[in-house]
Amino acid sequence: MAFQKEGIYQVIREGKEEVLKVNAAAWSHSPSVEDVPNVMSDVIDMLVASPGIKRIIFNQRKKFVYSYDQTQMLLEISGIYIHLVKGKRVLSISQWGFDEVSSRFYGDKVGEVQHLVMGLLRSDPLGAFVETQRILREEKILLQRDKDERIAKARTNYITLLMEIVDLLEKTRLVQMVRDRLDGFHLGDRSLYRDIFRATVTPDFMYTRLRANPPLDGEELDYYSVGSNEVTIFRMPNDIKTYYHAVPIEFKLKEDEYELLDLAKSVLAGHKPRNDEFLDPPRMRTTFYNIGRDLLDELAKNKGFDIPYERVCELAKILVRYTVGFGLIEVLLADKKVQDVTINSPIGKSPIFLVHQDYGECFTNILPSFDDAESWATKFRLISGRPLDEANSVLDTELSIPGARSRVAIMTRPLSPDGLAFAMRRHRDRPWTLPLFVNNRMISPLGAGLISFLIDGARTMLVAGTRSSGKTSLLGSFLVEIMRKYRVITVEDTLELPVEYMRKLGYNIQNMKVRSALTKGGSELGADDGIRTSLRLGDSSLIIGEVRSLEAKALYEAMRTGALANVVAGTIHGASPYGVYDRVVNDLEVPKTSFKATDVIVVANPVKTADGLSSWKRVLQLTEVRKHWKDDPLIERGFVDLMRYDTKKDELIPTADLLNGESEVIKSIAGSVREWVGNWDAVWENILLRAKIKQTLVEYARKANNPEILESNFTVMSNDIFHRLIEQVRGEVGSIDSNRVFYEWDDWIRKSIKSTKKKI
Repeated sequence: MAFQKEGIYQVIREGKEEVLKVNAAAWSHSPSVEDVPNVMSDVIDMLVASPGIKRIIFNQRKKFVYSYDQTQMLLEISGIYIHLVKGKRVLSISQWGFDEVSSRFYGDKVGEVQHLVMGLLRSDPLGAFVETQRILREEKILLQRDKDERIAKARTNYITLLMEIVDLLEKTRLVQMVRDRLDGFHLGDRSLYRDIFRATVTPDFMYTRLRANPPLDGEELDYYSVGSNEVTIFRMPNDIKTYYHAVPIEFKLKEDEYELLDLAKSVLAGHKPRNDEFLDPPRMRTTFYNIGRDLLDELAKNKGFDIPYERVCELAKILVRYTVGFGLIEVLLADKKVQDVTINSPIGKSPIFLVHQDYGECFTNILPSFDDAESWATKFRLISGRPLDEANSVLDTELSIPGARSRVAIMTRPLSPDGLAFAMRRHRDRPWTLPLFVNNRMISPLGAGLISFLIDGARTMLVAGTRSSGKTSLLGSFLVEIMRKYRVITVEDTLELPVEYMRKLGYNIQNMKVRSALTKGGSELGADDGIRTSLRLGDSSLIIGEVRSLEAKALYEAMRTGALANVVAGTIHGASPYGVYDRVVNDLEVPKTSFKATDVIVVANPVKTADGLSSWKRVLQLTEVRKHWKDDPLIERGFVDLMRYDTKKDELIPTADLLNGESEVIKSIAGSVREWVGNWDAVWENILLRAKIKQTLVEYARKANNPEILESNFTVMSNDIFHRLIEQVRGEVGSIDSNRVFYEWDDWIRKSIKSTKKKI
């Protein structure tokens, strides 16, 4: 207990775990169990005094954290030490002698066994095991030569003790892990310890831990940079998931920079943001960045550190991340290839997991801390204005940080018995577009052209699919297809649609945030009231983030009464058109006749390989809902596929109903256009023209190696030009000449690409 009295170490509780924290700031050596025998010896003494420890943390400018598994191996050694020393097994040999001869024999052995147990066992348990085995072999040889019965008996007792020590050590995980590598081992060799004990290193200003060293047995699959951070993807021999190894800039700082950040964080701890400041996170971050930058600059000058101002600005960004920000979560979300991030309860027992666009399910080298999790939950409560407690154990909200947006779902007790758990869905920085989906084969060019036609035709559309099927992303691409001359209103309980970016593109768009279906009470308006309110805001296109509760009745009420003159679209969970019908009618209690207000259902779902290791998001069906059925649309052919996914071709292909012009929805659209009434060929030409334009954008982007051509800025301009050219050509020749429209559009796109190259 001397260490604890001197304040060198303390035992604290994090959640349900006891953690040993050691202040190693004054040590002249590294706080490394694997490298320094004295550190291992001291740790064993601490564990003897506190046997319930689950993790060990050293503080020496950085935090060196030894995991639960590594701590358990050290606890096994401390347990042997307690048994042999505290149980007086070592001291008892001095009391075994009953005569002068045996007493003299035992007296010679006391020093030897004390060196083994009280010295080597604590600082070099592998050495203690090897050395005890060596002594045991010698004693057995000597026993065969003993002529004096009294010495033979004494030596037999001593051999029994040595065998007990060997047996105890042989059963430990530490020895078992290297049992076949101990031949030739010599005292003082720490190489085997370095293979077993590897601390995760974290700067003092952080709580969440990170395994900085790459895995020794991993096969490198990919390496890339995300700003100043490095990402390496490994295939691991004993795990079906890939390993996402991130090394943020904060793990590559100089000692002077670490010291500055520690000092600055201590100073800023006294300036905690007010609750109302969390209502405007961008402004709060800017304020703290400015304060932190000036503080770091001043501290650097006072300390005499030669740090350029540009570097100070970089340090200020890190400081913001670990004060009012979300720490290493921001590092993960900064990676555009990361799609989902999950943090499971109990916090700290398992690493953060993520879904990578190229490598699927991954585990990371980041282990969240209990302190950080509590801090994140508090910040999300303040940002959202929604409760998270035992009475409200689920919180749906969103996170917006520089370079990334994400939807956030949080659980706590009693729903999550082990406490806080987080799930984050990263949104793309810019809206998805149909050309982007054509490029990654989620949809075919013809499918994209048909959707564009239906949106211009002001149809009601539901995007269905399971979780992680790309529903919201596909819905976002619908927004880009709406002509900028129309007003758009979005209704969401968690802000996922790219409304802010749509404003930058010049859209007349208004977003509405309504109460989550999982939230009880509160000041937010319900989704059903939100939809009814949107009907009073003028003629608009209406986009519903997700149809999941009472808003379904309000939505279908509006669609049936013709209150919405423009496109209406939303997402809903369902794996098929009938699954959507079942959800809307049976679960959400919308009348069957009201469901007929749905014109088209687009089904998107992942398609997996036979081995189950890979999957791709695909649009599987584009189905119209006909109006003649009475009881069951499935039996009465109320669902008619216009396009269906072909597994062998890996493509969405048209059905005979579409090719033969048997679509009632398309006929309905054509009925309101003078040039198309009764002229299916003209309608089909227009759909093909749209498909050709989407496909041509993809081809030009690939040929020019310029992905910007597929992005929303270019796509919106392309759509504007397309509509203007149709109007222009119709005015000149009296009809919509698709060939001429495409020729004029192609001339525009070529000039635009050349202009873009010149700017670059």
